[in-house]
Amino acid sequence: MKNAIAIHLQLHMMVLKRIRTMYVCICNAIRETDLRTVARCCRGDATALYGALGHAPQCGQCLDEAEDIIAEETASADAPLSAAA
Repeated sequence: MKNAIAIHLQLHMMVLKRIRTMYVCICNAIRETDLRTVARCCRGDATALYGALGHAPQCGQCLDEAEDIIAEETASADAPLSAAA
């Protein structure tokens, strides 16, 4: 039973991760989905990617979270594709 609950929670978290639309940067109204999208096309740190979105960091409160999101997208882009049998 615990295993079934754990699997259900993992699936639920995967779904939530895909549909999140929270704001990463309140000052510039940059949503997580916007940042992930630009991170897939451009390389650089949060400041560079904010620039690609036409903004610059203001208060700086968001930069750690932005860097984490960029790292996730970079890691998934760099991950080798497995061959489907």
